[in-house]
Amino acid sequence: MGKHVLLVEDELNIIEAIRFLLSREGWQVDTHSNGTDAAQIIRERKPDLVVLDVMLPGKSGFDILEELRGHEETEDLPVLMLTARGQSRDREMAEKAGVSRFMTKPFSNTEVLTAVRDLLYVHGQRT
Repeated sequence: MGKHVLLVEDELNIIEAIRFLLSREGWQVDTHSNGTDAAQIIRERKPDLVVLDVMLPGKSGFDILEELRGHEETEDLPVLMLTARGQSRDREMAEKAGVSRFMTKPFSNTEVLTAVRDLLYVHGQRT
């Protein structure tokens, strides 16, 4: 049974790469590229996992993550955050906001698959 992943990312090459990778694993991948309404879209689509970029038009990934953690239906949703900047400050902000896993771009296909598998299966066993 395929899991549903929502990718919130605005860089086309990354969208295509992650969509290809995860679809090949049998997961359904939806994408959204605007930060402004991302939290609302996530609540409406109810994915099993969100892959969330930090740098988005309209609203940052940190703000979206805080919004998700502030709602009962998304407070436990696994979120894999992607950032082009690997500074420790970004990691600290992500952890403070309640991120499940943090990954710095560029990343390898293996890193993405491992993180998504870990988050989906650890979360899946809890529910």
